[in-house]
Amino acid sequence: MKALSIPDLERIYDLLAEAIDAVPEGEVPRFLTKLALLAANEIGDAERFAGLLDSARRDL
Repeated sequence: MKALSIPDLERIYDLLAEAIDAVPEGEVPRFLTKLALLAANEIGDAERFAGLLDSARRDL
């Protein structure tokens, strides 16, 4: 799988921040869950997604 460039990652960050801002505050957890499930389906590998979850939880 090809890694995204820094400009692409920055664009994704901006798009995600804008999407979160546009969702009603109480719906943000549901939105993020839906997004995660869509991304997991796109990745198509449960173990890889589990590893990404672990990475995302680190250092919070």
